[in-house]
Amino acid sequence: MPAGIRLRPGGTPQLPATGPRTRPPRTAGLLTGLALLVAAAALSLAVGTEHLALGQVWSGLFSPSGSADDNIVRELRLPRTLIGIAVGAALGLAGGVMQVLTRNPLADPGLLGVNAGSSAAVVTAISVFGITSFTGYLWFALLGAAVAAIVVNALGGTRSATPVRLALAGTAVNAALFGYVNGLQQWDLSTLDSMRFWSVGTLEKRDPELLLGALPLLIAGTLLAFALARPLGALSLGEDHARALGTSVRRTRVLSIVAITLLCGSATAVCGPIGFVGLMIPHAVRAFTGPDPRWMLPYCALFAPSLLLVADVIGRVVVAPSEIQADIVTSFIGGLIFVHLVRQRKVAQL
Repeated sequence: MPAGIRLRPGGTPQLPATGPRTRPPRTAGLLTGLALLVAAAALSLAVGTEHLALGQVWSGLFSPSGSADDNIVRELRLPRTLIGIAVGAALGLAGGVMQVLTRNPLADPGLLGVNAGSSAAVVTAISVFGITSFTGYLWFALLGAAVAAIVVNALGGTRSATPVRLALAGTAVNAALFGYVNGLQQWDLSTLDSMRFWSVGTLEKRDPELLLGALPLLIAGTLLAFALARPLGALSLGEDHARALGTSVRRTRVLSIVAITLLCGSATAVCGPIGFVGLMIPHAVRAFTGPDPRWMLPYCALFAPSLLLVADVIGRVVVAPSEIQADIVTSFIGGLIFVHLVRQRKVAQL
C-alpha cells in the first residue's frame, strides 16, 4: 500500500490531502465559480452590437413586453448563452478527465483525436451525404468522435496503453484527419462555405433545438465524468497503485474515453470545434483544488463556461458590428498561455 494512502471501511481508498495548506477553502472556490458564471451569463445577455442595461435584460427575461430589446434578449442572446454554458462545461470536464487520464497537465481533449474525428465526420456528412441540418451533424459528430477514440486506443495498445503511447497515437490520428478535412474542403468547392462556417467553433447562429437534442448526451457524459472522479484519482497515482487500491485500470480508461467522446462529440456538433478551453481551465483550477479529480472536475464545470462566454463577448465587440468566432478568441488566449507555461516550466504535476 503506498505511503499516505488509507482505506475507508469497505476497502475504498481515501486519497491523501495534497497541496499547500494555504489554499482557500474549496467550497468557497465553487461559490466563486458560480458567481463568475452568473456574471459571465449576464455579460453575454447584455453586451453585443446592441448594448443593453441589466434592467432591460431582467425585463426581457422575466417580464417581456414584446419590445425589440426583449426579442434580442429572449430570441438571440438567451439561447446563445445557454449553449455557451452547456458547451463550456462539457469542454472543461472533458479536458479535466483527459489530463488526469494521461497524467499530463497540458493535455487537451483533442489529444485523443476526438475533435478531429468529429470534424472529419461532419465535413463528410456535408460533402458526401449532403446533410445541412444541425440535427444531422450531431450523430455524425458523435460517430466520428467515437471511431477516432477507438482507433487511438487501439494504436496506443488496448492492454498496454501508456500516456505517452496514447499521446503519440492521438497526434498521428489528428494529423491524418485534419489533412483529410482540408483536402475535402478544397476538393468540394460547392459546399466549402458551409464547411468553413462549421469548421471554426462559434456560438453565433447556432440552432437551440440542437442543444435540446444533444442535452441527454451531454448530461450522460457529465454524470459519467463525475462518477469516474474517484477511480481517476486512484489512477493518477500510477497504474500499480490504482490496482492495489482495487481500481480496474482498463475499465476506468475505457469509461473515461466514453465520457470524453460524449462530451466533446456533442459539444463539437453543437458549436463546431472549440480549442484550448479543455487545456486552460483544468490547469488553472488545479492551483486551487490540487490534483484530486473529485474537486477539480466540479471546478472545471463551473469555470470553463465563464471562459467561453467571455471569449464570445470579446469576439462580438472587438470588430463590431462584425464578429470574431469564439474558437479564434480562445485559441489566441490559449496559445499565449501555453507559450507562457512552456517558458516558465512550472506546470503543476498531477
